[in-house]
Amino acid sequence: MTPRPRRHQVQLRFRIHASADAAWAALHSPAVLTSLYAPVLVVEPLTHADEGSLLHSAVRLRLFGRITVGTQLIGAYDETREHHGETVRILRDSGIPLTGPLASLDIWDHRMAVSPLPDGRALWRDRLVFGGPGSALLLPVLWVAWQWRGLRIRRLARGWDRAAAEDDGPASAGRAPVSRRRAPRPGRPGSPGASGRPTPRE
Repeated sequence: MTPRPRRHQVQLRFRIHASADAAWAALHSPAVLTSLYAPVLVVEPLTHADEGSLLHSAVRLRLFGRITVGTQLIGAYDETREHHGETVRILRDSGIPLTGPLASLDIWDHRMAVSPLPDGRALWRDRLVFGGPGSALLLPVLWVAWQWRGLRIRRLARGWDRAAAEDDGPASAGRAPVSRRRAPRPGRPGSPGASGRPTPRE
């Protein structure tokens, strides 16, 4: 029997100064996606299966916008779950790194969840489960990246309610549209996924 690859995870859990609806819209915004790691990493689209969205595409990652450090396939879809009587909305990315240091990973399961809080703010949960050759060496790198990600989310979230309120107004004309289309779910265990690699068993 082939041993299951060891899995690692990094995760975040904190309150943000934005409503759950505004946070959910931001999760689907290409502008937010490209801002999360800036200016350290610049995300450039390579393909667009869904025009105006980076949630169903391949992207190139450039260090400070100059040095290419890899490419990644993003394949995201929406989930809704009930947790202790509350509705939790989840954006799940089961894409996979294609080239670069992260390409040794054959498990990539990134879930971003938002749920409302009584004070009108939202609880943000962000978890990445990954595995494959070299995953233990990548753990500290991804942990640091997730701390930066958390700082950026907290800072950007302060403007999400205002952006959501302006969605139908003139101020939204220059912003990238929000994609609501569901991407195909990953294939069954053992079947080729969108990246051409077998999808790991959950």
